[in-house]
Amino acid sequence: MLRALVTGFAPFGGASLNASYEAVRRLPARVGEFDIVTAQLPTSYARSGAALVSEINRRQPALVLCIGEAGERTALNIERIAINVQDARIADNDGAQPVDRLVVANAPAAYFSTLPVRAIHAALVAENLPAEISNSAGTFVCNHLFYSLMHYAASPGPRLRGGFVHVPGWRDDDNASMRIADIARGIVIALEVGATAVISDRRPS
Repeated sequence: MLRALVTGFAPFGGASLNASYEAVRRLPARVGEFDIVTAQLPTSYARSGAALVSEINRRQPALVLCIGEAGERTALNIERIAINVQDARIADNDGAQPVDRLVVANAPAAYFSTLPVRAIHAALVAENLPAEISNSAGTFVCNHLFYSLMHYAASPGPRLRGGFVHVPGWRDDDNASMRIADIARGIVIALEVGATAVISDRRPS
């Protein structure tokens, strides 16, 4: 059985909703050959990475796609790189506001996504969805989680592809740059393209 884990974040900064999880919870149960399982993760430096690893260990996915909200962005942003730094402009939901700290000590400065970023972007554009390739996931909890995911995926044992997509902020369709249905459709497209890469990895050479 092939399985994809897709995560979104809990609301933060006083908001009642987080666009990432609002889209994730609307995903279908299956995309192509993959069963889709979802999780809401805490918007917390201290807790998000451990919560993600726990979900990976429990679900055993071949593909992990983490989704985060970036209120200032107006397109789906396929993140290319996660960097080993925490530098918070605002506090997370635990009140933590680290400055110039590492995500993981004695670890690489950065990791690239192992999803086919360029192909995902092309597929989104082909479906007339606003999309961009992003070279910065920021330095808040989104980047922290992205780095945590890729650090875990690079360790001995796991056999998975992983990546991160930022989505525009959303509270309702009348006051948003993208409708929530379109955000969810974009995530499905990213999963379809990522799933093709995973299946290709598993074919005999």
